Amino acid sequence: MPSLNRPARLNRSLLILFGLLLIAVGSLTLATHFRALTVIDPDAPLVPGTAAPPTWAYYATVAGAILAGLLALRWLLAQLAHKPKSRTWRLESDPDTGRTELPAAVAVAPLTEEIRGYPSVHDAHATLAGERDNAALALVVTAEQDTNITVLRKEITTTALPRLRQALDLDNLSTTLEVRFASATPTRSLQ
Repeated sequence: MPSLNRPARLNRSLLILFGLLLIAVGSLTLATHFRALTVIDPDAPLVPGTAAPPTWAYYATVAGAILAGLLALRWLLAQLAHKPKSRTWRLESDPDTGRTELPAAVAVAPLTEEIRGYPSVHDAHATLAGERDNAALALVVTAEQDTNITVLRKEITTTALPRLRQALDLDNLSTTLEVRFASATPTRSLQ
């Protein structure tokens, strides 16, 4: 089954990179302290003199802090992207007689239109990923604040999803359902 958590690889890569960087800096610091590395004198002051740094140093520090903050914010926003990569399905039983290609967005369009028609639902987005034998559906539904999520989830799982499975001729379709509220409140995720 394709991963529904796409930022996980980026997170692991960045954590490994930061970890290796911290290990390198820590090792160099320890080697300098115990005089195994003589590039820097451990008895030398950290900064020369006691005068205030030049004005450009303040601006560079502020710019670096803003850049680090924006990168951290981008990293946090990447955590919200739980959408798997969509692809085109190739439906063929005999390649010599031709093949049918079905874009995943076209396959899920009737599902999202049906869900948008439910009472108190503002919007619905679906992403179909994987191949026929290991398909995965990520469904994001935006509903009104006072929506009964249990009723909405039951309607989706007993009516809409079976229709999609039947239309795509799938016995099993791994589905992640995320319900968001139309107003500015925390997101609730149901699986």
